[in-house]
Amino acid sequence: WYKLTVFSSNILFLPFRRTHSVQLSAAIKQYISTKYDQHPDMFARDLEAIDRLRADAVTTLEPHVSGIRKLAAYAAQLVWISGKFPIDIGVDFTWYPALGFNTQRPNSQNNLHFELVNILYNLAALYSQLAVSLNRSTGEGLKSACNYFCQAAGVIHYLKTDIIPDLRSTPPEDMDTMTLECLEQLLLAQAQECFWSKAVKDGLKDASIAKLAAKVSDFYDQAAEYGTKSDTVSTDWIHHMTAKHHHFAAAAQYRAACDALEKRKYGEEVARLKDSLVCVNEALKEGKWINKMVLGDLNGLKTRVSEDLRRAEKDNDIIYLMTVPPKSELKTLDRASMAVPKPPKEISDPSTTLGDRGIFGQPLFAKLVPYAVHIAASIYAERKDRLVNHTIVDELEGLTNKLRDLLQSLNLPGSLQALEKPLGLPPALVSHAEEIRQQDGIHRLRRSMHETEKLKASDVAMYNDGVEILRTEAAEDDQAKLKYGTDRWTRQPSQQAAEKLYAQIEEIGGYLKSANSSDELVKGKLKDCESILQLLSGTDRDLEDYVPSSRRVTMPLKVEKDAARLRTVLNEVNRLESRRRRKIEALRAKAKADEINTAILAETARLERDFPMQKIEPAQFEDLFAERLQRYDSDRAMVNEEMEEQERLSAQIKEASAAFANAKRGDTSTNEREQALQRLENAYFKYKEIVSNLDVGRKFYNDLAKMVNRFRDECSAFAYHRRIEAGHIESDLLNAMSSLNISQTSNLQDQKQRENMRSQYSAKAPADEPLTAPTPTRAAVVPPPAPSVWTPEMGIKFGGAAPSLPAIGNVHNPAYPNTRTGGQIRGGPWDPSRGVQFG
Repeated sequence: WYKLTVFSSNILFLPFRRTHSVQLSAAIKQYISTKYDQHPDMFARDLEAIDRLRADAVTTLEPHVSGIRKLAAYAAQLVWISGKFPIDIGVDFTWYPALGFNTQRPNSQNNLHFELVNILYNLAALYSQLAVSLNRSTGEGLKSACNYFCQAAGVIHYLKTDIIPDLRSTPPEDMDTMTLECLEQLLLAQAQECFWSKAVKDGLKDASIAKLAAKVSDFYDQAAEYGTKSDTVSTDWIHHMTAKHHHFAAAAQYRAACDALEKRKYGEEVARLKDSLVCVNEALKEGKWINKMVLGDLNGLKTRVSEDLRRAEKDNDIIYLMTVPPKSELKTLDRASMAVPKPPKEISDPSTTLGDRGIFGQPLFAKLVPYAVHIAASIYAERKDRLVNHTIVDELEGLTNKLRDLLQSLNLPGSLQALEKPLGLPPALVSHAEEIRQQDGIHRLRRSMHETEKLKASDVAMYNDGVEILRTEAAEDDQAKLKYGTDRWTRQPSQQAAEKLYAQIEEIGGYLKSANSSDELVKGKLKDCESILQLLSGTDRDLEDYVPSSRRVTMPLKVEKDAARLRTVLNEVNRLESRRRRKIEALRAKAKADEINTAILAETARLERDFPMQKIEPAQFEDLFAERLQRYDSDRAMVNEEMEEQERLSAQIKEASAAFANAKRGDTSTNEREQALQRLENAYFKYKEIVSNLDVGRKFYNDLAKMVNRFRDECSAFAYHRRIEAGHIESDLLNAMSSLNISQTSNLQDQKQRENMRSQYSAKAPADEPLTAPTPTRAAVVPPPAPSVWTPEMGIKFGGAAPSLPAIGNVHNPAYPNTRTGGQIRGGPWDPSRGVQFG
């Protein structure tokens, strides 16, 4: 039973709860290893920090201000990691109660919130002990003590209202609602008492002091009431709080009497002094259980009240003759509450204490991402990529390719360029050739293909490594089955034990096969246009030599008009393509900036707080995915708008091209030039297409590298664990077989030894004879005695007449010799006085 502790004072403090040291980091490290897709070594500093924070916090058992930061910092990190990890992370936190009968019986829970509850309680205890340790004979000391008590009450209040309800387990027996209410009211009472003491010291008016004292009395009364309903608050505490309640009720009435005297209300003065004396006497009834200082304060107050009452009654009876009102007619004293629970901001809002501007530094394990979050993020990235690149970008590029196919089918823009510029090179062609030269044209494509091939080879090598690891492990498992038999080697076959990995063999193999087909297709495209690209990568002189000049110099008015109309439409096509490219680039930039990890982590933290026992699965983020992908709805609508605009433009192209073709029908002077220009134009667009294909291929193999690397690592980990498991199984089998052989050999040896002894020994020696080594001798062969019929005259004989036998060992143990007298077995008539003797 915890006795009330005071430092030679009439003010109480909360004792600390105590605990054992535990390795919180070990449990967190294990949890990260099994539940997360990140290596625990990435968080080595955080793991060291959490153990250091706990060690500092739980060893804060002295009233020093430095302990506040230690306890608050650990509490803030506990709140943070409770959102990062499930509360039952795998550590049994053991704490000893501070109050009640069972302070030596520990309470253990695998619960981060349970740890937080105890840390916050100790913070409240520290605040209360700091208040008690101050010099309360000064105004500053009283003011600081009042503030500490208010903060202690605030922490208890925060525990009661915010932490305990979220504990998700049974709270400690000394932290039930009644106990916490009692502690809160007690701390507020002592804070109010400090303020009352300062008011007395500062010489405030009696009326004000009376209001303060009345509220002190109320706080103590409520504390005592809750204490009687608690199973852990001791009777010492209850007696103390009850005495204090009556004490300050008496003090309040005394100060009210002094105020009445000042206001010349002599009858009220007498009435309030009488009530004050009654309250003092009620408090003194607790005298045998309360602190000597409290008892001394009460006796001092009683003396003073008694003296003033005698003086007041005498003056009123002789001089003033005022009616003394009964207590029922006295006005109830007003209350002035100066003590309220003040939970420190670092406790009530710990998130503000962590981060770049937080007083406790960065939150621990902030970069820890659960494996399910990785999967969820990859799922969203895949859906976003499919939506952006396949549903939107591919549609837009498909529209562009369709438009180019239309132009090629109409021999545009080559036919128009040949007519507009019968000599030299068209400006558009010169611009395209310059673009290819700046990009190093054909050499760039070959380098890009070579880099893609290297990425592909690396992916294939990692994939093959993983496959080979699985095949080797399966072969080892099959060999063990052949060695020990399927009746002994009973573990799952490799294909069943690693069903997911074997499924990935087919999945990744399919990806590689499909990608190889695409690579061959791109190579075919380059081969088809390589010679023309060589020209475009060369000089303008090479192009001029390739493109023949036409003989026509002037155009008829009709042809010129239709050509101008067609040129306007083609310029519209160029503007459409340029605008479309900008839209695609903007869309890809938007998708690249669309980082969902923060949102997934926030949702993960919410799920772990709300459903701590529920495993985080990617399917739980479906609503988040749907909400995030809605931001691309406008882009999808844009595809339809582009499609409608292209249909309108395509119709204009066909109409203008038909009119142009009719206008120059019969003129073949530009045919060769048209075909040459069109081949160069087609090669340019094929170059752009190949560049896009190679970019897509490079991105594919980079993404695939992550998959095959993880596949290989998982294969290695699987094979490693299977080999360890096989070693244990093989060791168990060998031990079992060895034990069986030893047992069989031992049984055979024992059986053979017993048979040998039975053939050599036929008698048993007493066990209490001294141990001597047996002397091996050859036994004489004695013929068996002749059979005869027994008669009474022969007497009883045992063993018959036998020759002398050497001393031989015990039939059951050769180490115990048979030490018969003289080494002989005596025969003859039986003497009843000698008793029956055997051997």
